[in-house]
Amino acid sequence: MNQIDLAGQVAVITGGAQGLGFAMAKRIVASGAKVSLWDMDSGLLDEAVAELGGAAKAIVCDIADAAAVAEAHARAEKESGQVSIVVNSAGVAGANHTLDVYPLDEWRRVIDINLNGTFYVNRAAVPAMKERNYGRIVNIASIAGKEGNPNASAYSASKAGVIGLTKSLGKELAGYNIAVNCITPAAARTRIFDQITQQHIDYMLSKIPRNRFLEVDEAASMVAWLVSAENSFTTASVFDLSGGRATY
Repeated sequence: MNQIDLAGQVAVITGGAQGLGFAMAKRIVASGAKVSLWDMDSGLLDEAVAELGGAAKAIVCDIADAAAVAEAHARAEKESGQVSIVVNSAGVAGANHTLDVYPLDEWRRVIDINLNGTFYVNRAAVPAMKERNYGRIVNIASIAGKEGNPNASAYSASKAGVIGLTKSLGKELAGYNIAVNCITPAAARTRIFDQITQQHIDYMLSKIPRNRFLEVDEAASMVAWLVSAENSFTTASVFDLSGGRATY
């Protein structure tokens, strides 16, 4: 494992108690930073903090609630220090239906968490980063946001929105020492698989030329560099983690 220097940094990681978020938290702590893990599952948060040790704090937060996000950010700065890194990993897959019968409440839920939640977290973190003229933000999108997955219109649309949001914000902050990027991973075997059908899981695997799912530590390796000071030029960009699936 290459050693990334994040000494003295403080990272907020949403969805940080599990899956991709927790893998990223482990890598970021191993690189010398402190982390504030945000998640809805208090039990998993307790387990995550116990494993990570004194460098980690936990905040129960619903990222679909803008006021709760602002409060969580203020608390993170008080408990852990000035937040210089944000990784938006919280998200849901949503139900699998064709668009013409997609449940309206489920559509709103997926958009609220995946897209609006990412917006709220970015919005809460950016003012302090601008004031300090430093920050690194990584938003977790998906290959579905580039290509669209059938029977997953809400998820695909929400992740396409995350890509657009990232590109827009990166350009807005280009005059500051703040990098805003996103990654577009193919599926990884995490608890999110519990939300989708086996048929859809098989479909996703069939589209990956490497013929396997993403390992969470592979995503963590890419994100560790993206949130480091070494990433001093690249912003408003999309990094592919699709095992060869992406066509652009």
